Amino acid sequence: MARNKFDIDEDLESPFDIKHFRRALVYIKSQKKPMIVAFVLSALSAAIALSAPLIMQHVVDVTIPAKAALPLVGWSGLMLVTIVVSVYLATIRSRIMTSVGQDIIFDIRTDLFKHLQELPFKYYDDRPQGKILIRVVNYVNSVSDVLSNGIINFILEIVNLIFIAAFMFAVDVRLSLVILAGLPVFLAIMLMIKTRQRRAWQAVSNKSSNMNAYLQESISGIRVTQIFSREQRNEGIFTRLSSNYRTEWMRALRYNALIPFSVDNLATIVSASIYLVGLLALNPKDVTFGVILAMGAYAFRFWQPILNLSNLYNSFINAVAYLERIFETLDEPVTVSDVPDAKELPPIQGNVSFDEVTFAYDPGNNILENLSIDIKAGESIALVGPTGAGKTTIVNLISRFYNVTDGIISIDGHDISQVTLKSLRSQMGIMLQDSFIFSGTILENIRYGRLDATEEEIIAAAKTVCADDFIREFEQGYQTEVNERGSKLSQGQRQLISFARTLLADPRILILDEATSSIDAKTERLLQQGLNELLKGRTSFIIAHRLSTVKNCDRIMYVSDKGIAECGSHDELMALGGLYYRLYSAQKMEIEA
Repeated sequence: MARNKFDIDEDLESPFDIKHFRRALVYIKSQKKPMIVAFVLSALSAAIALSAPLIMQHVVDVTIPAKAALPLVGWSGLMLVTIVVSVYLATIRSRIMTSVGQDIIFDIRTDLFKHLQELPFKYYDDRPQGKILIRVVNYVNSVSDVLSNGIINFILEIVNLIFIAAFMFAVDVRLSLVILAGLPVFLAIMLMIKTRQRRAWQAVSNKSSNMNAYLQESISGIRVTQIFSREQRNEGIFTRLSSNYRTEWMRALRYNALIPFSVDNLATIVSASIYLVGLLALNPKDVTFGVILAMGAYAFRFWQPILNLSNLYNSFINAVAYLERIFETLDEPVTVSDVPDAKELPPIQGNVSFDEVTFAYDPGNNILENLSIDIKAGESIALVGPTGAGKTTIVNLISRFYNVTDGIISIDGHDISQVTLKSLRSQMGIMLQDSFIFSGTILENIRYGRLDATEEEIIAAAKTVCADDFIREFEQGYQTEVNERGSKLSQGQRQLISFARTLLADPRILILDEATSSIDAKTERLLQQGLNELLKGRTSFIIAHRLSTVKNCDRIMYVSDKGIAECGSHDELMALGGLYYRLYSAQKMEIEA
């Protein structure tokens, strides 16, 4: 699909939907108690700090004119205490909110990871891995502070404004109205830029996602890049993506900068107006110099919360762009899941039936149409045919990695869409074409197939697939540490370890998708001896392009034209002289040549 590219921007949501923020409150509610404590501490800190201008007014208007030295020392000491206590309370509150922020990150990230584990293959088919990773890591980090400190600070700054306004009006009503005169101008500026600002941060999230997706893709494919000397070309692509990100970031930052710029200028104009009005327009008998100083201090304090609120607004707009992406991921439907009242699949014999099955990855482009086949328990089935015909699709449908578009697939008479995924897949052994190796020891990689397996069982599985010999050649043997994707192992070694992992599960249905494609001929012959023993009594589906590996299967099915074009044993299909005969003959000629 087109969206499965690093340079395709994701759709922007417009207008802003408040539902994202309401959903975020679920994570905030779980931290309600520490947030209440933090808010109380913040309110106390702010209230104590607001007493400082009143102390200053009293000192200027009363204590200093009276030349009372001892009271002056007392008032100065009290002012120092208010500052120390206010800072101390604010520090405790900061520590509490740091912990709250990390707890919120933990909860969101855990929910995201859990949901990603349940999403079907199709979700990952349609998206670059980098665009998924950035949501779990970067975006969650970006919203945590807004969801923790941001909420409390928003409420606190509103309370501060109310407190400051009350103190201002208690000192002088007329000068208080001068301070409030700048608010309409500020609100008009906010209304003018809010939509553009939000869409600018949405664009930033898109460009960041694109850059991260390409970076992840480039690191994963670094060997191919160096083989084909694509370094300069890739550097050019990354430079373009990075430049796009920088351009959108600077554009969004310009909108952000407009708000503090406006607040600073309005605060300066208002402060100057207080001294101008207080000294020139009002009666000096009504407005003392101490009152003017106190109102000047309150003017600064009044616009400081507004500046803080504007910064919070900037952070909120930024966070909303990321919240949209986070909740978009959480809302991604788990299309392959247990239906209501799904039953446990009992221990199976391995009879598999396709009844008029139709399947399409994308609507209107069927890969299989009206496919009907019956496989008896214990049969070995080979699936052959041209690339893209649907061989892997058939085994993926048996494992229910995708839902069929139409028809029914059943195992031992049980519709697999009506049983739990765990009970279905736990009785199947699946080895895909991509032999993925996890970081950890070789022993841990094999045990991934059955977590309760003993070391003896793991070694027995490795011996069956001829992996034991090369594993013991390592200095640490089964305790050898391997990197993610097994970069220090050969492709054949990775495939044998994956094989041992699959066989360890002791499945009733075994699926081998190009299982021996990276193994040399000698190892393949040895492996085949173990496989012959393993396949006895199990239903198996084997996909292989080397037809010599499937000659002994009970039935060979040639997949073509959205279904099974030919079916029979090797001898029967060779006698038929059809598609399989031509394919086998062509391979034989290539080998002999």
